[in-house]
Amino acid sequence: MRNPSTRRAGLRLGALLLSGALLAACGSGTSDDSADGDITLTVDLFGSFGYEEAGLYEEYEKLNPGITIKQTDTQDEQDYWKSLQTRLAGGGGLADVQGIEVGRIASVTQQQAERFEDLTQYGADALEDEFAPAKWSAATTDDGAVLGLGTDVGPQAMCYRTDLFAEAGLPTDREELAAEWSTWDGYLELGTRYLAEAPEGSAWLDSVGSLYAVMMGQQEERYYNASGDLIYEDSPAVHTAWKTAAEAAGDGLSAKLDQWSPQWNQAFSTGSFATLPCPAWMLGYIKGQAGDEGAGTWDVATLPGDGAGNWGGSYLSIPRAAKHKKEAYQLIEWLTAPEQQAKLFKAQGNFPSSTGAIAQISDATDPYFSDAPIGRIFGEAAKEAPVQVLGVHDKSIADQITNALSEIERKGTSPDKAWKNALKAIDNVLG
Repeated sequence: MRNPSTRRAGLRLGALLLSGALLAACGSGTSDDSADGDITLTVDLFGSFGYEEAGLYEEYEKLNPGITIKQTDTQDEQDYWKSLQTRLAGGGGLADVQGIEVGRIASVTQQQAERFEDLTQYGADALEDEFAPAKWSAATTDDGAVLGLGTDVGPQAMCYRTDLFAEAGLPTDREELAAEWSTWDGYLELGTRYLAEAPEGSAWLDSVGSLYAVMMGQQEERYYNASGDLIYEDSPAVHTAWKTAAEAAGDGLSAKLDQWSPQWNQAFSTGSFATLPCPAWMLGYIKGQAGDEGAGTWDVATLPGDGAGNWGGSYLSIPRAAKHKKEAYQLIEWLTAPEQQAKLFKAQGNFPSSTGAIAQISDATDPYFSDAPIGRIFGEAAKEAPVQVLGVHDKSIADQITNALSEIERKGTSPDKAWKNALKAIDNVLG
């Protein structure tokens, strides 16, 4: 999930058309593609990148005759990462393009660089000025190898169900709500008011894990400090987010739904929760799960707390074992170009990491989300978000803490015991 400045689109598109046609004609010689030279590019992702839904694959195939794109998708990033590690270790079963979540990119650059292509050999170094410095540098090794091109970033807001709010007698205006929940305490207080009059079977938020994640997205230092030292055990940011999430669980504000589970997916259309901490990429996911029936029942407001923060964002990388490396690079360069990032945001909500694309979407609104000014809301959030310190095990640590919070809300485990369980699980993961 992504970021650049201005680009000479006409020249580059012409180059893509020419090189795509030539490469399709030449074929690869190392693939299982048919003898006529057509190439099937495989793309393996997690969650919802939105390329297929926004029609970008279809557009690319039309621009590049002879290229067919085949995507596989794993909904849960934890499952995806485990599978990717197994395949990287064995050297087989890898796609031409692999998605990398931002919380894993330090692991790739610091521990697995030899397993991924250095994209500068295909000309990626010429694109540096098109991406935000933090987005670019996170995928760059100490010796200058670029191991991924940024897709989106995850500026945060709060998505909410206007129909459920109205039923519970709460205000539905996004500006009024932003004022009422300017702090996280205000957000929890409003949740208590919601539960008093809520429709039967509806909770305030989906899970306390998502509350923890969005609060951590507001912090510069989380699990590592700027020197690369692990600090999660004594981090004030971690403890504040943990305490707030545990309090929400104790007050019964959560629907107790693990994110990405089938039950969570189903809850989007049943009204099981009224608010959802909402990085920009979540907009497309909501549309996919709530369907046409959900149009106009959702809205977006500014996030509670101190600054909007960032949650998520990804990269597209090419494994050393990929069959079609040059063709794969041409695809990911095109997908992460400003023009495509702007299209993706307008269709799916994935906020650009490209400065050129950000300029194109500043006035965007979304009728599905009650005509919310998503370009302005997420644009301002992106400007406020801190440049986060990323560590090798960021995502693994966050996953274990989220699992422990799930114990509190689903099993009634005490916060103290759950925290000890989280520390033990992290020790096991880190080895």
